Amino acid sequence: MTQSKETIVGKPAQLRQHSPEKSEEKKNAEQKNTLKKRRFPRPILYTLAGLGIVTLIVLAFRPAPVPVDVGQVTQGPLQVTIDAEGKTQVQERYVVAASVAGRLQRISLEPGDSVESGELIAQLDPLPLNTQVRSAQARLQQLQAELAGVDTQRPKSQEMRQAEARLRAAAAEQQTARADATEARAALAQAERDRIRAQELEAAGAITRQQREAAELAETRQAQALESAQQELESAIANVAAAQEAIPLLRAEQRDPDYLLNAYEAQIAGVKAELANLADEAERTTITAPIGGTVLRVPEASARFVQAGDPLLEIGDSAKLELVIDVLSADAVKIKPGDTILVEQWGGPEALTATVSYIEPAAFTEVSALGVEEQRVNVIGTFANTRLEHSLGDGFRIEARIVIWEADDAVRVPVSALYRCDTAWCVFRVENGRAEPREVVIRQRSQTAAAVESGLLAGETVILHPSEQVEAGRKVEPR
Repeated sequence: MTQSKETIVGKPAQLRQHSPEKSEEKKNAEQKNTLKKRRFPRPILYTLAGLGIVTLIVLAFRPAPVPVDVGQVTQGPLQVTIDAEGKTQVQERYVVAASVAGRLQRISLEPGDSVESGELIAQLDPLPLNTQVRSAQARLQQLQAELAGVDTQRPKSQEMRQAEARLRAAAAEQQTARADATEARAALAQAERDRIRAQELEAAGAITRQQREAAELAETRQAQALESAQQELESAIANVAAAQEAIPLLRAEQRDPDYLLNAYEAQIAGVKAELANLADEAERTTITAPIGGTVLRVPEASARFVQAGDPLLEIGDSAKLELVIDVLSADAVKIKPGDTILVEQWGGPEALTATVSYIEPAAFTEVSALGVEEQRVNVIGTFANTRLEHSLGDGFRIEARIVIWEADDAVRVPVSALYRCDTAWCVFRVENGRAEPREVVIRQRSQTAAAVESGLLAGETVILHPSEQVEAGRKVEPR
């Protein structure tokens, strides 16, 4: 058995040694037999090839996932603010102006100096006003002297009695002259009858010519006596009329000083008013501080001539500061007194807190840096602490954020995730790698986040800045 085995095993070796070509042919035949055993049917091969090609085509034309920026819906505190620039100013600013015109002496105070209430801060030359005061005083004394002399011009009571006595005497003389004239007229009539009778008697030869001439002479004398008596009567009548006219004149003169009194008293009152005004102006040449505080500004310290109303310096209490923040009128209607103001970029390490005191009722027009006219409103705020007197001053620039709404536990979504869908707000939520649109209700929103009332939950992922490629059901992948 052993030999036989060796013989069988050794035979191929001998064959390989003595017939190499036959061994090679035998090997090829064996390989062909093996391939025949492994060969698949042709239909299966064609089917597999077609499926591979279709798969490649599908993979080639399948849309790739859209790379997007994503954000998280969170829950926590949120503040909605109106951001604007502003400045500080002293709450009570006093502009001290020249109360009268005059020559101003040089102002020795400088900005930053402290002054006390009532302290001398500026001086005007009082000499011209003092000269006017003395002139007014002299005119007042003159008018008072003239007023006192009015009584000396008033008619005395004895003059009135003398005038009345003269009237009575003139009336008596008038009566006497009238009686004398009547008697002279009667005597002239008798002398005229005697002359006529003497002429008739002479013609009859009863009397002599001398007697007739004596009768004519007597008539002539009586005629002259009547004329003299008539003149005396007329003189007496004139004296009575003069005496009667003198009495009303004296009475009028008694009333004339009353008019003078009123005139002088009015002039005296005017001079007194002028004197009081000049005295007041003379006192106001000394200018004192209305309050205790700090000198904020001195427009010009040099000596010069100033008019009434020219500003000399500004004083205020630098420890009592307030904020002046100008905002758009459309934003001002959202602000109300009591809102919190966060003061930033003021130079300190931390933000300061202030409160809105009031909103000015009138807006003003301001041209923006882009040349656009804007209606703006000043919002006045008061600081919440008093430690700013050594940190801030008047006119310092600040950046403020006025809090118009805040919540301690709000569902927050980034503003960049919101987009308009018709009249509502929507977001694209990422779910299983695909974009799913979701309508949301927004309560308030700030510049970075919005408070969601409904539609989203904390922890959900949303797409930021969705482009036109993002559609419902489209695959997305975070960048």
